[in-house]
Amino acid sequence: MSILNPVRWFARQGFLIILTAAIILEATAVIQFYYAQKGLREEATHRAESELEATGLEIDDVMDQVESAVRNNIWLAQTLLTYPDTLRHLPEILVANNPVIYGSTIALEPDYYPGRERLFSPYAYREGDAVRTKQLGSDAYDYTAMEWYADASETGHWSEPYFDTGGGEEMMTTFSMPVTDPSGRRVGVITADMSLEWLTDLVGDLKVYPGAISMMFSRTGQVMVCPAESLVMRRNIAELTASMEDTAAIRLGREMLAGKSGNMPIRAQEKVRDVFYAPVERTGWSMAIVIPREEIFRGVKRIGMIVGCLQLLGLLMLALILYRTAAGRKKLQAAEERKERMDRELQIASGIQMAMLPKVYPPFPERNELDVFGLLVPAKEVGGDLFDYYLRGDSLLFCIGDVSGKGIPASLVMAVTRSLFRSVSAHDDIPGRIAGFMNESMAEMNDSSMFVTLFLGILDLSTGRLRYCNAGHNAPLTVTADGQARFLSVLPNLPLGVDDHYFFVDEEFQLAPGDTLFLYTDGLTEAENAGKELFGEERLLGSFASLAPLGAHAQVTHIVDAVHGHVGTAPQSDDLTMLSIKYQGVGEGPARGRWLRLHNDIRQLSQLAGFVESVGEDASLGQTDVLQLNLAVEEAVTNVIMYAYPGGTDGLVDIEAVVRDGWLVFTISDSGKPFDPTSARPVDTSLSAEQRPIGGLGIHLVRQIMDEVSYARVEDRNILTLKKKV
Repeated sequence: MSILNPVRWFARQGFLIILTAAIILEATAVIQFYYAQKGLREEATHRAESELEATGLEIDDVMDQVESAVRNNIWLAQTLLTYPDTLRHLPEILVANNPVIYGSTIALEPDYYPGRERLFSPYAYREGDAVRTKQLGSDAYDYTAMEWYADASETGHWSEPYFDTGGGEEMMTTFSMPVTDPSGRRVGVITADMSLEWLTDLVGDLKVYPGAISMMFSRTGQVMVCPAESLVMRRNIAELTASMEDTAAIRLGREMLAGKSGNMPIRAQEKVRDVFYAPVERTGWSMAIVIPREEIFRGVKRIGMIVGCLQLLGLLMLALILYRTAAGRKKLQAAEERKERMDRELQIASGIQMAMLPKVYPPFPERNELDVFGLLVPAKEVGGDLFDYYLRGDSLLFCIGDVSGKGIPASLVMAVTRSLFRSVSAHDDIPGRIAGFMNESMAEMNDSSMFVTLFLGILDLSTGRLRYCNAGHNAPLTVTADGQARFLSVLPNLPLGVDDHYFFVDEEFQLAPGDTLFLYTDGLTEAENAGKELFGEERLLGSFASLAPLGAHAQVTHIVDAVHGHVGTAPQSDDLTMLSIKYQGVGEGPARGRWLRLHNDIRQLSQLAGFVESVGEDASLGQTDVLQLNLAVEEAVTNVIMYAYPGGTDGLVDIEAVVRDGWLVFTISDSGKPFDPTSARPVDTSLSAEQRPIGGLGIHLVRQIMDEVSYARVEDRNILTLKKKV
């Protein structure tokens, strides 16, 4: 659509767009606000429950220390009943040795010792850093009527909190247990007082949000801890909840008295407050944290106001952008049309260039002597890299090159170089002479002063003899079957097109069966990451240590992955070209290879059955054998998908299958955590399912189906090899 008048277009279309954007923004804000409130509510619940749980554990720990101190001294009190003067010092010792105990007494039945105090009750208590003692019982303080004395039981008894007038002279709770004489008759109690001052400080600090308050109630509902000190030990929970206008508060009080835990919203003083509560199981007390809901959602409301302002600003900016877009669209359309024409032309040029490269793999399925795979990834639509190969009799003729410069000029020189290689090498077997003829032709028409670095070679497939000539190109890698990688020794000949009279010298090298010749352009070693660090030759050598057992396709793919992992988000600055030639020697039959890459997603297993079926066709296997192979390979791959990588991370598993010399070989590799499935102990199938230990059946199944199973950890990769004689 052409735009004749931006104002008219804005009046027709702009208002509708802005209205739609406003509705979408508002809907988005509502959804975000809902989920933000939900998240904050869950966070508040978690924080409050965690604080209540931690406080309950701390209270329980202190009470446990108090109870243990009393229980551990009952036998001593009973032993010292006949020694009243010694018994008098026991409370003092108990207080001195237990910092959590405020006071202690041994209170005996009235007139237990005739002729001594009628209410024998030596009492020890803390005063600062010192331990003081006094006689507790008196005419004014008859402890036999006190709860801690009257209700003491064999399992121990915690009293209701009380202000101990005549004893410790402060708020406390008392743990008491009966003392019996040798005949088993109860003659008194031994006690330990726990001051509630520390409890007030502990519970009072439970302020998970500004404005939150914390409270504690006794098992009868008496207020023990409260920010309003006038309510402490003067009001109970029933009185507090009855005064609120919300009936939910009464239900809250009942649940707390019943020793339940949970959270409940209540309305008090025209505000909604969330109450989180939990019991102290040992005593029947109940703790509560009261948080004003506005405090929980204060942050999200503030953010909502900011988001609203930003949305309004965004709509105003959108209006401005739409108007400016309408005004500039006519110019943009013209520019886009010009760009589309250029892109189509570049796509055509790229298609022509890529069509000149070998693209059928495996390229020579009828030959078992070699495995070849090449890849060119241009930095722009068209590039100046090239590779080529073809068979002539029992020889593989190949080359890889890099044209100086970029873009269409470099791609034209690339096309000329590839054509010269095909035409000259078709009639000559000397690499140096082939390079010389190509150099003369290119130098004659080199008005643009462009040159080409080239490595060309001729590999005798029957012997592994490699004759080659290097014209200023990167030295390729040679990799032995056991993973020993090094750079091939090359003479420093000039690049093609520099000097038309230059004499090129060729060289020779012997490849053994299983060796790989890996050729590449400088776009590989000079690939830079965001920190300007090169991929480099050392990293290339290190990458090949674990790739020797893999086929040519897998080798190239792994190197591409290594380069991408190094480069990261940095843009590709140069063409990336690789050619892997794996010499396999003369075998008994043709070698066929297939390769599959899966992510660690169990849903991708559906691709595996078709892959194994294709491999079975290559090996001329029957349907039954293919089904068994699929069981074994699926078990091994499933194990990698499920356990090799940490949860939530994306990992890869590579499966390569090769039929060679009467063997079908599956190589399963991954970069996950080290794990050797072959280390599992053999499964004793004579035992019943209930008697057998869990695990081990998977690798047992694989061993039953395959003829050989082996594992290796090479260069931080797990490599599992499964072999089947076919």
